[in-house]
Amino acid sequence: MQDASIDDATGGGASIVVTAYDWVPSFAQGHVRDLRVRWALNEADLPYAARLIDHQQKTEPEHLARQPFAQVPAIEMDGGSMFESGAIVWSIAEASDHLLPKDPATRRQALTWTFAALNTVEPVVARLAEVVFFLDDEELKTKLRPRAVAAVETRLAQLQTALGDRDHLVGDFCAPDILMATVLRDLGHSDLLSHYPALARYLERCTARPAFQRALGEQLESFAQNAHRYERAA
Repeated sequence: MQDASIDDATGGGASIVVTAYDWVPSFAQGHVRDLRVRWALNEADLPYAARLIDHQQKTEPEHLARQPFAQVPAIEMDGGSMFESGAIVWSIAEASDHLLPKDPATRRQALTWTFAALNTVEPVVARLAEVVFFLDDEELKTKLRPRAVAAVETRLAQLQTALGDRDHLVGDFCAPDILMATVLRDLGHSDLLSHYPALARYLERCTARPAFQRALGEQLESFAQNAHRYERAA
């Protein structure tokens, strides 16, 4: 079902349309990766509409044409479409006047940290979440969790050392901070981040930004509006 907010938000057509889920279980709310895209769009002051799909529609041809791996988010902007949240955030940042450093050398550092967030830190965070939330075998979960925690702790220690006393990853707040902060938020089911105070302060600093608060509210509002459909199905 195509969400009516596309027409409502644009009066008939949006120049930027983000495809996202209409609802997810409570443990995932506020953590689905369209949050990154919504945050970047809010930082860039770019209005957008949401196309909300359910978990059946994600495997249908219409959505697979947008996102061939049956995931979210996807985005339509500037007459084309994209998927992969990191690529989308970077493209939004390129369209913004303040989400990427102007200096070429510093911009390359921003690109480096973008990949670090997604390729180095996120995989171990996601692996721990997989063990905690998706393993039904309690014996296997007990066996695998210590190793998954240790891998996260290694990356957090390295990240804290690299961050040092800086407020953000590269100079002022920019695109890689959006990605790194959303990765670190996914540890909210544990107390791991409390052992790395510089990272805890970094995350608090990033998520205190008004653009993040607006983006989070927009995602959660969609879930709340559609929750009744899933309550009836249950």
